[in-house]
Amino acid sequence: MIMAESRAEVVWEGDLTHGGGRVTVGSGAFPVFPVTWASRTARAQGRTSPEELIAAAHASCFSMALSHGLAEAGTPPERLRVSAVVSLNSTDAGLRISSVALEVWGRVPGVDFLAFAKAAEDAKAGCPVSQALTGVEITVRAYLEEE
Repeated sequence: MIMAESRAEVVWEGDLTHGGGRVTVGSGAFPVFPVTWASRTARAQGRTSPEELIAAAHASCFSMALSHGLAEAGTPPERLRVSAVVSLNSTDAGLRISSVALEVWGRVPGVDFLAFAKAAEDAKAGCPVSQALTGVEITVRAYLEEE
C-alpha cells in the first residue's frame, strides 16, 4: 500500500561541465534552486520529507548522468527535463521506499528515440543515486521532444 508519493523535477540545459539545472520539489517546501556539477546540492529552509529529497537528488543525478552520456556519444542535449516519483509504502516490517519512477523529456539533436531510450537506461544504471537505492525498483520512461 502506497502511503505517499514525493515528486521533484529538474530542468537541465547543456552538457555536464558547462550546463546547469533548476530543481523544483512538488511540495513547494523550498524555492527553486540551481544545480550544477560543481554544486550538486543546496540547503533550503522550509519543511519537506526524506522521500522528496531523494526524488530531487535522483532527478538531479540522473539528468547529469544522461547529459554526460549523451555528450560522450557526441550528441549533447539541448535540454533535459527529468521527473522522479519516490513511493513510500507501509509494510509489516515498517515504512519502506518501494520504487522510484523516472521520466525524462529530452531535446537532443541528432538522436533517435532508440538511442535516447538506451542512453536513459544507461544513465539510470550509472547514476550514483540509483546505485545507492539497491533493492528499490527503479523505472525510467524516455520521451524525445521535437526540435
